[in-house]
Amino acid sequence: MKRGSLISYLVIKLINITMNARVLIIAASILFGCEKGNAQSDFSKLDSWLSVNAGQMGGRAILVIYKDGHLVYNHSAGKMNARQKMVDRFIAKRQGKPADLEDYTLTTRQPIASCSKWLSAALVMTFVDEGKLKLTDTVGKYLPVLSQHGKGNITVSQCLSHLTAIKAPDIKEDIKEMRNINSMDEAIADIAAMPMEGEPGKVFRYSNVGLQIAGAVIEKITGKDFETLFQERIAKPLDMTNTDFGKGRVPVPAGSAISTPQDYLDFLVMIMNKGTYNGKRILNETSIAAMQVNRVTPGVKIAYSPAEAGNFGYGYGEWTMNGRNAVTSPGLFGSFPWVNTEIKYAAFLMTFYINSEGRNKRYLELKQLTDEVLAKP
Repeated sequence: MKRGSLISYLVIKLINITMNARVLIIAASILFGCEKGNAQSDFSKLDSWLSVNAGQMGGRAILVIYKDGHLVYNHSAGKMNARQKMVDRFIAKRQGKPADLEDYTLTTRQPIASCSKWLSAALVMTFVDEGKLKLTDTVGKYLPVLSQHGKGNITVSQCLSHLTAIKAPDIKEDIKEMRNINSMDEAIADIAAMPMEGEPGKVFRYSNVGLQIAGAVIEKITGKDFETLFQERIAKPLDMTNTDFGKGRVPVPAGSAISTPQDYLDFLVMIMNKGTYNGKRILNETSIAAMQVNRVTPGVKIAYSPAEAGNFGYGYGEWTMNGRNAVTSPGLFGSFPWVNTEIKYAAFLMTFYINSEGRNKRYLELKQLTDEVLAKP
């Protein structure tokens, strides 16, 4: 008798022996566990993909997938070479902590770079839901220094979609400069002095600027700091106990978040469920839909877009994977979260590496492979 058939037979015998409710629950769990185990054999192609690609993604990677109410896939691959281990030790030494060279787990906590943008845009949208902020509001209303430099007419919507037309510095250089900033007001004063490169709404430049402005706006509205607002409105309701925007003097809404695969997946599940998580309403369904509308329409000049984004469009804090029924917000360090809005699943690939060559192809390959696996009955 095959293993699955044998277990099913034993379960049925157990149920026949007693109708005790507790035994029934145990029996059902055994049967469910067996079926789940058999279903996971379908993920062997994803196992192979991670094994093959881990070496090019910093030597370590973990992929987690949520569908139909539970975690259906959780697999980690580790192929760190001597150089990658040396780099990790160097980074850890600079951070004053021991090097972690173990394979990733659901609770591995590390910087997620631009994956932060999705979190921050969602936070801003909670204020829109409550009527405390309008997407059409101009930022000069809250931040007069921007008006003084001719930038007060930029809207909140344009801040969330990289359409401010502010010519921001290279993201890596911007991160270095932010380390010397002492307050959110100082950060906004620096942005106010940056040059314009066109009319707001007509130039797309992927940068940290728009979300920094949006973050400052919600601080002015509430009198609370950005981190506190994030914890109150996003992290705590979503049980993201290991996620924050770092210990820097000024948070970078576009890129300073630190998270774990489990935490970020919880956020993605909320997005997939159109704003709800464990029965709690985090965002209105209309806000989720608005975030997923491509704002880079024909006629918008592309001043800068990262190579790994390919021909994706952009909504609020997230890329729209045009024609692929999915939204995403990959980060500088290689992590790749996405939600398939058709098959209805959420997935998060956590990695840590800088070289972006071939990333877009790798992302699309992984997404396509996952679609094929999960689309099967």
